[in-house]
Amino acid sequence: MIKNILLTLSLLLLMQSSLFAQKQSEDMVDHLALATLMIYDARYDKAQEELALVNKKSPKFDAAKYYSVAAVFYSEQKETKKAITSYKKAIEATKVKKFVAPKIETKEKYLFSIASDTQEKQKVAPFDAQKKRQEKLSELYMFITQEYYRLKDYKNTVASLEAAQERGKSRAGLFTLRAECYYKLKEYSQAIEALNDGITRFPDDATLLKQKFYYFADLKLYQAAIDAAKVYMAKVGVSSAEYIALSQMLISANQIESAIKLLEESKLKFPSDAKIGILLGHMYLKKGMKNTTAHLFEESSYYDKEYLKDAVEMNRRAGNNLHALYLNAQNIDKVEKLKQKIAIYLNAEEYRKIIGLQKALKRYKMLDDDNLRYALAYSYYMAGDYTNAENQLKFISDSELFSKATVIRKNIEKCTNNTLECL
Repeated sequence: MIKNILLTLSLLLLMQSSLFAQKQSEDMVDHLALATLMIYDARYDKAQEELALVNKKSPKFDAAKYYSVAAVFYSEQKETKKAITSYKKAIEATKVKKFVAPKIETKEKYLFSIASDTQEKQKVAPFDAQKKRQEKLSELYMFITQEYYRLKDYKNTVASLEAAQERGKSRAGLFTLRAECYYKLKEYSQAIEALNDGITRFPDDATLLKQKFYYFADLKLYQAAIDAAKVYMAKVGVSSAEYIALSQMLISANQIESAIKLLEESKLKFPSDAKIGILLGHMYLKKGMKNTTAHLFEESSYYDKEYLKDAVEMNRRAGNNLHALYLNAQNIDKVEKLKQKIAIYLNAEEYRKIIGLQKALKRYKMLDDDNLRYALAYSYYMAGDYTNAENQLKFISDSELFSKATVIRKNIEKCTNNTLECL
């Protein structure tokens, strides 16, 4: 009997000892550290398991650390709202967390090193718990900023940046982010103010200046946009491309006078850039100044032959037929050259000269174009050669030109029946 009781007691003690050893072994496992490692290795299922095993009732439970790791886990899983909730809990826990100085490892002392050890101790700065707390809080606020921006919660994005204190102002990009949030909230003056603050802190960063220009342009503050653009260009180095882009912005906003002024300025800086002359010419054309446009187009063609046909066409439209022919003679594209020559002769009412180009038109198979066929037929009609005019008109199939051809046929019939009708 006594032997049985002793055996039972022995078994109970053994079981208690085993349970105690198991509990002690579990306490020794750092599930939070393992969860962190699993997140780093992108093993999110395992990370979630480890987080679930963290004993929140343990006296060693670090709430600030736990919720920080949980927030990162949710962020990686794109569960933004849960990440924000966890970051908020981490922030609150960090505010009340007791920060203690880290243990300093002491080296084994020898007689000859006592003096040097004393000097080393004197060099160690005193631990500042409040500073450490603020560093952690700033870090958490920076993380939660990203989550708010993902949700397009621009108001809280800015608030989190401000809460991060100096860390939220440590890079130029953080000021562009601030400005963008204010702009999306339609708080335009604060957006510009954020950029100005960033420019003051980071004078060598041109991105802030560029963003300022775009905001002014979008707000239709064109003179302010031009001024901002010039400051930006002075920073990154002036090129004709920037001037052209700025001019096109003004043109798209129908700010013709401002665009002309800027293009005239850029033409002085970059006289050999053909695109500037072409853009400027188009602006003067909007004002009805055909001769000025023709001159600018011709000038641009000196630097880029691609614009020669534009120069020819503009001189034709301005009534400068002889000069248009002179420029046309420089065109090496025979088909384009012939097409423009016919347009010039039509403009000058030189119909017999167009008839004289018939062989060339056939040689390059240009009479397949109904417009050119009609020009030839019309020239025969105006020259009084009704038979050849009729012969050309019968090949026209284009509906619009066919209607015009019908009118010519009726006129031919009148002229044939009564020559006085065509005097």
